[in-house]
Amino acid sequence: MAALGGTVAGVLLTTQVAGPLIAQEADKGENVYEQLDLFGDIFERIRAQYVEEVDSQKLIEAAINGMLTSLDPHSSYLPAKDFDDMQVQTRGEFGGLGIEVTQENGFVKVVSPMDDTPAAAAGIQSGDFITHVNGESVLGLTLDKAVDMMRGPVGSEIVITVVREGVQDPFDVSIIRDTIKLTAVKGRDVGNAVVLRITTFNDQTYPNLEAELKKGVEEAGGIDKVDGFVLDLRNNPGGLLTQAIKVSDAFLDKGEIVSTRGRNPSDGERFNATLGDLAQGKPIVALINGGSASASEIVVGALQDHRRAIVVGTKSFGKGSVQTLVPLRDDGAMRLTTARYYTPSGRSIQALGISPDIVVKQPVPPEPAAEGTDAAKEEPAIRSEADLRGIISNDSMTEDERKVLEEEQAKAEEAAKLRDEDYQLAYAVDILKGLAAIAPQVNGGQDAAAVAPAEEPAKQP
Repeated sequence: MAALGGTVAGVLLTTQVAGPLIAQEADKGENVYEQLDLFGDIFERIRAQYVEEVDSQKLIEAAINGMLTSLDPHSSYLPAKDFDDMQVQTRGEFGGLGIEVTQENGFVKVVSPMDDTPAAAAGIQSGDFITHVNGESVLGLTLDKAVDMMRGPVGSEIVITVVREGVQDPFDVSIIRDTIKLTAVKGRDVGNAVVLRITTFNDQTYPNLEAELKKGVEEAGGIDKVDGFVLDLRNNPGGLLTQAIKVSDAFLDKGEIVSTRGRNPSDGERFNATLGDLAQGKPIVALINGGSASASEIVVGALQDHRRAIVVGTKSFGKGSVQTLVPLRDDGAMRLTTARYYTPSGRSIQALGISPDIVVKQPVPPEPAAEGTDAAKEEPAIRSEADLRGIISNDSMTEDERKVLEEEQAKAEEAAKLRDEDYQLAYAVDILKGLAAIAPQVNGGQDAAAVAPAEEPAKQP
């Protein structure tokens, strides 16, 4: 009887608690339908009484987009044409100005200009605000609408009004639209360093990286001749998560690369590195700045947390969210923020960015001095012992050794010239040169990269 009584009491208690909860859920459902009825009433009133005839499809698309853009700056509705354009863009070729933008304080903010594009050639910089397009204000427009205003036929001119920090007045910039062909990765040798400039994360990124790295090593004369690698991710606006994972994995043997956590804990994912390091243990310096965003930050965060790379430059953009593309029945798509991503140490860079290990700002180039002024004169050549007549010879090296020394000096002078063109990159190359110089003395002759081994991966629950 006691057991039965307990059971009955439990049933009564459950009923008493569950009753109000069910009623609340029912009320919520009714409230949602009432709001949808309200939307329908407003839609019909606009169609019937607005001062001009309206396009019902555009009206509905605007309502959908308004609902999505109210969530965050990266969620939006993509009509069929925009969805097609975006799919083309991820394949590496599209028409436009060549800038990645977001929205801040009602205006369009430049995340970064893309390399070798009309925007980059016109001098557009990361952090610029675009306030007008062809004289028309973009204040209050959705980001997609503002972007539509900047699109147009290849070869046509557009005038954008820019507000830039440190410049007192807004100024106009004229740009000719062009077909944007993105080379995802460009490689070159600077001194004994292989520099890999990663401009975007599209379908071509990892294959390009692998090919350019191999080419750079071959041109240097083999991996033994390479001091290390520079991954230049400055002004890289991001792109495909899958490519960011592949690029990170290219330089890590083990451990977590990135994890994502959504609204439902069970939807979280972890991505781990697999065996194999394209750099073969050589030191890596990663270059970032305020235009490095999203997928770029995933790569840098993974390499930094595993102590696989020294991060140099200025703080990154701080986009730590993941967008999912959901195809819709009208051939369009919904871009919806579904998760945040976290670096291997568990940190989110959302709105914070990644802080470099060594902060190095890019100096603003000085205005060229007028001809005839003292500043325009070249530094006088300094005479050395080798310039004197009748000097005795150096008997400590052979002719071949002398040639090797002269080649090394020429490389050093070439790297030094880089400081005037790109101070941050020159700094990165100097770090690799310094690490290579002390490598034989570190840990009994081990490679300099072994000084900072990758951390053990966190235990998986």
